[in-house]
Amino acid sequence: MRLKIARLQDIEKVLRLHRRYQIDSIKEEDKPDGFVTTAFDKEQLSELIEKEQGLFIAVDEDEVIAYVMSASWHYWSRWPMFEQMIKELHHLEYLGQRLSVENSYQYGPVCVDKRLRGSGVLEQLFDLARENMAKKYPILVTFVNKSNPRSYAAHKRKLGLETIQEFTYDGNHYYEMVYDTTKKGKGDLVEMPH
Repeated sequence: MRLKIARLQDIEKVLRLHRRYQIDSIKEEDKPDGFVTTAFDKEQLSELIEKEQGLFIAVDEDEVIAYVMSASWHYWSRWPMFEQMIKELHHLEYLGQRLSVENSYQYGPVCVDKRLRGSGVLEQLFDLARENMAKKYPILVTFVNKSNPRSYAAHKRKLGLETIQEFTYDGNHYYEMVYDTTKKGKGDLVEMPH
């Protein structure tokens, strides 16, 4: 297995994994183990790769088996939910500073093939993304749908994110979480099987 920053030629493989776990196309029996709510197309992923260098993937035998997305608030502002989060940023404080589009970025979504959950791949991808994004931003911000307890547990327990507030958008309830990007992540401690 290799971890890397995605390139344009990886998009189709990322979308293949994404479709399996996206809320609109996931198999009903897979929903309790976690899902991705935001839909993406080739153009959006191309921009994420070319302008943000914000798509991090795990590849095994030419198959994308996990991804982590991270990008500026400018990138995410096209989606109404992120637009609301941007408007509310200045009400939040973390690491002794008010959050802003200059000092924070949006992490996620994250998707790991169910065969690899619990293997440490999430922690390693998280660290790859965090190390790259820390060059520009001291604070990671993300959200997890309250109806996705597996994702919440993974981000809180495995990755060490902190809940900064809870909010509601379009009838759904979310945890908003933060992380200090200068902190060494737990993925540095995980040994991946080959």
